[in-house]
Amino acid sequence: MARILCIETSTKVCSVCVAEGDAVLALAEDNEDEYTHAEKLNVLIAKVLEESDLKFKDLSAIAVSEGPGSYTGLRIGVSAAKGFAVALDIPIIAVNTLKAMSAGVGDKNQDSLLIPMIDARRMEVFCAGFTGDLQPAFETRAEILSSESFPEAKAFTKVLFFGNGAEKCRGVLEPLGFEYFPDVSASANGMAKLANEKFKESDFVDTAYFEPFYLKDFVAGKPKAS
Repeated sequence: MARILCIETSTKVCSVCVAEGDAVLALAEDNEDEYTHAEKLNVLIAKVLEESDLKFKDLSAIAVSEGPGSYTGLRIGVSAAKGFAVALDIPIIAVNTLKAMSAGVGDKNQDSLLIPMIDARRMEVFCAGFTGDLQPAFETRAEILSSESFPEAKAFTKVLFFGNGAEKCRGVLEPLGFEYFPDVSASANGMAKLANEKFKESDFVDTAYFEPFYLKDFVAGKPKAS
């Protein structure tokens, strides 16, 4: 059975788990309100390996959240995954951040439209649509929120918005009777089953050329005039 180290760094939550098959053996997360992934990631990885009584040599693959999400966070996670994959001579599995967020929610909401979303600043979110069994309802996109957003929702009787971008929707879409769960966060825990499915199908990325799915180009902030 595959033993997979899952790395999630697409948001301010730095999350790591070790999974054996679909089962999570150990999970460690840092929820500080700043991007401290560079300092915390290796510490969390060491912790989950110790808790699961495994060594690096016992791993079958590295799974990493591919995005969308924070440019800096994704770079850190993917760089770490590449380093481990090369050193251990094992493959990398890329998992869509938004689909992984939906994995746990879908189990209890089979007849719903699931819309995970990540805050992209101002009134914009990164989002995607999934049915309860994680089939795509609409593709990953950057959405500028308005009362006209998410026309796909009309085909469903129950629509769930979740993730750190969901709170933005409340004032814009609330009259339509949708449900909002802004406290649901991206977590390595949601990656385990998806990563195992990809492992069984040998659905691996090219370690040398793999890049995160940023969705939007990175724009560096301009320094303030002195």
